[in-house]
Amino acid sequence: DQREVIAIQADVADLDSADTVVTSVLEKWEQIDILVNNAGIIRDGLLATMDQEQWQAVIDTNLGSVYRFTHAVTRPMMSQRHGRIINISSVASHFGNPGQANYAASKGGIEGMTRCLATELGRRGITVNAVAPGFIETDMTEAIRSVAEKEIVKRVSVRRLGRPDDIAHATAYLA
Repeated sequence: DQREVIAIQADVADLDSADTVVTSVLEKWEQIDILVNNAGIIRDGLLATMDQEQWQAVIDTNLGSVYRFTHAVTRPMMSQRHGRIINISSVASHFGNPGQANYAASKGGIEGMTRCLATELGRRGITVNAVAPGFIETDMTEAIRSVAEKEIVKRVSVRRLGRPDDIAHATAYLA
């Protein structure tokens, strides 16, 4: 089974990017079936020393992008009466790691938004789910891994860090 893909570069923190991306997809395929909101950055720091830019960059990228892209696909999906929206959250929203108030708030916001949207859109044939990974081996977590990987692995039941393909399989199932 061959699939055609197109690459569209966009800044997920930009207000107009989501509409531009969705319009491009609709022009190419005339419908949009799946949205995976997977943008995520960290700007860690204790709240007492965190500046407004650190806070806002994480909120705009991690949470704001979910609003912008979901808003852009909602009407086309409602017209189709079908769609899948999968939001990537994080267990950080549940554990409250020191220095990650902005990150935890953004991911907790994603989970609350996911529950609301599942209720709003479910009766229109659109499912909305979240995947909340633990610690995953990515470039974003490299600095933390070099310092605390052994301690993190001790708290994980399978005694290893998660891998990107673990999340990809869960996301593909929901799609």
